[in-house]
Amino acid sequence: MENDFQFLSNSKLYAGGLDGEQKELIKKLVDFCMKKGKRTRVHAIVYQTLNHQAQTKRDGIKFMVEVPENIKTICEVKKVGVAGTIYDIPGIVARDRQQTFAIHWILEAAFK
Repeated sequence: MENDFQFLSNSKLYAGGLDGEQKELIKKLVDFCMKKGKRTRVHAIVYQTLNHQAQTKRDGIKFMVEVPENIKTICEVKKVGVAGTIYDIPGIVARDRQQTFAIHWILEAAFK
């Protein structure tokens, strides 16, 4: 228990220099990882991971922002019904949805 508190106190210090986009990305990551409402525990694990990456001379925040940028999708196929016939129409994906897809795919691959 004492160890978890240490991670939380470090995470608050570590979170101080983040901009809005980075905080939003980490919030999405925490929300996707959360099981049975254990947000505090997942938050501590995510920031512990970022602190560990920072100690290995690798910027964890920059890494967390670059990875979804590299794998996000730009377009998706939507089904549209016209006169009783269903067509597959390509459409552009919103930026927020692109990040959501990317985080979902990363975590899905990590849990396998």
